[in-house]
Amino acid sequence: MKTFRLFRPLLALATLLSCGAGARADLAAIFTNAAPPVRRAMPVRPSIIFIQCHDLGYGDLSCYGQTNYQTPNLDWLAAQGMRFTDYRVGPDGQFSVNATLLTGKQSAGLAADETTVAQRLLLAGYHTGLFGEWSLAGKPWEEGFEEFGGFLDDGEGRNYFSDYIWRHAPQTVWNTNNNTMETYIGKESIYDNLGGQHGKYLPDLMFMAAANYIQIHKPSRFNQFQPFFLLLNLSAPRTATVGRDDFPVPTDAPFTSEPWPQAAKDRAALITRIDSGVGRVLEKLDKLGMTNNVAIFFSSTGGPESFANTNLMRLIQPNGDRNTPEARLRVPMIVCWPGVVAEKRTNHFAWQAVDFAPTVLEIGRVKMPGNFEGASILSQLTGQSRTNRVKAATP
Repeated sequence: MKTFRLFRPLLALATLLSCGAGARADLAAIFTNAAPPVRRAMPVRPSIIFIQCHDLGYGDLSCYGQTNYQTPNLDWLAAQGMRFTDYRVGPDGQFSVNATLLTGKQSAGLAADETTVAQRLLLAGYHTGLFGEWSLAGKPWEEGFEEFGGFLDDGEGRNYFSDYIWRHAPQTVWNTNNNTMETYIGKESIYDNLGGQHGKYLPDLMFMAAANYIQIHKPSRFNQFQPFFLLLNLSAPRTATVGRDDFPVPTDAPFTSEPWPQAAKDRAALITRIDSGVGRVLEKLDKLGMTNNVAIFFSSTGGPESFANTNLMRLIQPNGDRNTPEARLRVPMIVCWPGVVAEKRTNHFAWQAVDFAPTVLEIGRVKMPGNFEGASILSQLTGQSRTNRVKAATP
């Protein structure tokens, strides 16, 4: 069978982002080379974006008490929505946060017969995409994500300047035998990083991909107002541990001259880059007019990495020691949904990652299975709290 790869869509993102709104039809053709499959989708259903960092602690954001540096875009997101003070990734460290988020169950991984929230949303008419880390059994495109760009396991994601990522790109390979477009599955080279070069910082590239995905899949009359579910699962802001060369930091600017340990300067720099990436996503939503029908979640897989230097730990985590269960499990959770979630709200309601899947399915008006261990917190978001809510136990 003769096939021909027409382009490398992820590496073209930097160029695509510079295109104007008038080129949107061309952008869709370049990225997917075909219109998404037609599904019956209700215009009233919101799109859903979940941005998840790796080991970003409760005290790492200025809207959660950090004073050594600022995170203005995340502060703005919190001001436009709801900031939770009692969200935890789980009851202990025995479970996979990613698996728990996707299944609505406290789980160490994906079972072979498990149905993910992405699969349920896909069947209900959502377009689904994942950029960043997968780190679960199977492949993301086998578990409900139509489009994927990133790493299949945690080991691959430790190099912020990897010279490749995995791609699942629908309708991007031309089969000359039957003149049809087929799906590309494989590795995409990051040419700027070949030969050990540090040209493209991949968390930045993931934000770029997310912004492009939003532009291409904006619900409109051309796609019957099909909503999307986008998971941006970042490996940052982890930094290199003693004796290892993983997680290379592009720069410690703008904190180079601060009288802090180097690890603190590196971590602060990575967190401010995450904040800038969030700003890029928010700017894209604003330019596309998608400011009132998209629910945005922002959180973390767990507390910050542990350092022996107690002064460093005070800089990184002013609200407590990383080695306590509280610091490992309690993380930021911001939810912004203009017109639905009230602005400038702080919510002390206790919930966990296991509640994410049922919450998202209720937002998408998708029928929920009866085997969820978590429960939807949509009533907390809308201000219509139910007193009879059944929820998994919180430690």
